[in-house]
Amino acid sequence: MTDNLVTARVRHTFERRMRAMEFNMSRSHTRGFTLIELVVVITILGILAAFAVPRFITLDSSARTATINGLAGSVRSAAALARGMSMASGNTVSVLMEGATVTLVNNYPDASATGISTAINSSGANDFTVALTTGVTTWTKVGAPTPASCTVTYQVATSAVVAGATVITPPVTTPLTAGC
Repeated sequence: MTDNLVTARVRHTFERRMRAMEFNMSRSHTRGFTLIELVVVITILGILAAFAVPRFITLDSSARTATINGLAGSVRSAAALARGMSMASGNTVSVLMEGATVTLVNNYPDASATGISTAINSSGANDFTVALTTGVTTWTKVGAPTPASCTVTYQVATSAVVAGATVITPPVTTPLTAGC
């Protein structure tokens, strides 16, 4: 019986040590990543980056183009709204739009600081630079790769007398997106 007790104790001690070794082995095995796992992950990330970066660059250019086209639409709408307000009120010199006075030429906003720039009521002072010249307002997109060809140009309405009648040519709004 003593032999069985000794044998049981030895077996119990042996099993306990084996479990401890298995636990230590499994713990040491899960401490980190193997070199091959790291290389595979880095390779996959490199491949994904190679495809993703050009798409984000394209999105940046597309966003600038959409901004220019959006501003051109806003300028056209503001000019049409100012003309409608001028026709409805009978005032051909200025109209009140959202609490601001917009100066007119030929029933359309002029190209001054109180003309089309006031009519569009733009809050994008950091998005565009505005250049005012006689009869022309030009907005240039800030941050464009080629700013001179990422613009919106507004040319005022003109009038001419044809066969004794005054003919008004509406303003021309031109978006240029080649350099966006």
